[in-house]
Amino acid sequence: MRIAIIGQKGIPAVSGGVETHVEELAAQMADRGHEVIVYTRPNYTDKSLKMYRGVHLVSLPSIPTKHLDAISHTVLACFDLLRRRVDVVHFHSIGPSIMIWLVKILKPRIPVVATFHTLCYLHKKWGSFARFSLKLGEKTCCKLADRVITISEGLQTYAEASYKRKANYIPNGVNTGIAQAANIIDEKWSLSKDSYIVMVSRLIQHKGIHYAIQAFKKLNTDKKLVIVGDGFFTDSYVEELRAMAAEDDRIIFTGRQSGQALAELYSNAYLFIQPSESEGLSISLLEAMSYGTNVLVSDIPENKEAVLDIGYTFSNKDANDLTEKLKYLLDNKEELNARSAYLIKHVNENYNWNKITTDVLNLYEEAIAEKK
Repeated sequence: MRIAIIGQKGIPAVSGGVETHVEELAAQMADRGHEVIVYTRPNYTDKSLKMYRGVHLVSLPSIPTKHLDAISHTVLACFDLLRRRVDVVHFHSIGPSIMIWLVKILKPRIPVVATFHTLCYLHKKWGSFARFSLKLGEKTCCKLADRVITISEGLQTYAEASYKRKANYIPNGVNTGIAQAANIIDEKWSLSKDSYIVMVSRLIQHKGIHYAIQAFKKLNTDKKLVIVGDGFFTDSYVEELRAMAAEDDRIIFTGRQSGQALAELYSNAYLFIQPSESEGLSISLLEAMSYGTNVLVSDIPENKEAVLDIGYTFSNKDANDLTEKLKYLLDNKEELNARSAYLIKHVNENYNWNKITTDVLNLYEEAIAEKK
């Protein structure tokens, strides 16, 4: 098959769950002999990069502002399809999906598949007009796409109830984590095995980093809180977080990390925490679990779906409850150790990229056959 993927910033993924998802899915499909095109933005992927992991990269310009970056790039990608022979077009995220109608006009015989990753309009960084546009993108995704994919069962239920059509649950995936010794992280931040609690996230308000800082500051512990990630058009929030943490030298901001450094951060953490107010299905959470790192997450449905009864939860938006759960887990290392193997087994069985890729390709074939 010849497959075009639209909506992501680009690959290789340097940040963002959608980009990580697209990179692995596209590479897996290319490994199976399919011709895959991924559209990239020059403010994310070097425009001179034409091929990555067997995937063809097409760099198109965008208007690199908070509100116009995605939509301007998506429009150009849709028109670029006019000069390409493809069998299926796959949109990712509800924002870019607002332009599905354009592909329907330009390529009426080509099926469109859309993946619904999260309820973006709930994120506090967006204003009223952006939220309206994202909600319209969600409706377009669920009404016009030939096949709709949701990455969580909660989103599947929501999409089917709201738009009265079938949605296909195909989750995010991760590769099995291979434990790494604390070398880079020891040199950079003096971090050793079990000496810190980690969270990996964009520094965006709905990710709840402020709850983590509030809760951690109340703990009497020599462990550190390591916050991994950068902001995304959220400079004022990042400044607020740094001000909150300024008087506590146990709190470390590492910025965005990837590759070996990120693997070491997952491998050696005492605990991974995710205090998000909303999620789709967090890849960083799945990655932490794939290393056997125990997890403590807010009790929103998407987090509870991912961790089942193997991980730990606290009341969403409740820093006091987070403090109490952290105290308990800091005092119960043996209980945590007993759960590590179950976390790895759970992720390998339920979030396996090989099965995910097969399910997506089968959905493409269904949509192509229906069009014919």
